[in-house]
Amino acid sequence: MASIFTKIINREIPAFVVAENEHCIAFLDIKPLAKGHTLVVSKKEVDYIFDLDSTLLNELMQFSKRVAKAIDACKFAKRTGVAVIGLEVPHAHVHLVPINGISDIEFSKPKLELSKDELSEIAVQISSCFI
Repeated sequence: MASIFTKIINREIPAFVVAENEHCIAFLDIKPLAKGHTLVVSKKEVDYIFDLDSTLLNELMQFSKRVAKAIDACKFAKRTGVAVIGLEVPHAHVHLVPINGISDIEFSKPKLELSKDELSEIAVQISSCFI
């Protein structure tokens, strides 16, 4: 069965996409820890990030770096933190979270409730800074 991320990649369900290439896609987390919290996902559905072949793992990390730089340019926080948890959705992905301190990337914290308009605006901001 396809993961929720595969359904987003296939445009079967909507997402606030900020960047995409042939191997990866980046979209906003709809239950973010912070404004700008973005997921970077391999288009190939592989459960565990370290089961990606080396080329695709490198592509995912290089793409994540470009997305993080776009998030940084938006000045949501001091910098963009990165986390790979790998348990919540069985599809390799990276969390990019704007942070001002280490506690800002604590996944047990309550998530923000942002409107679709707010998410859309944030997605446009990040997308416009993506190079």
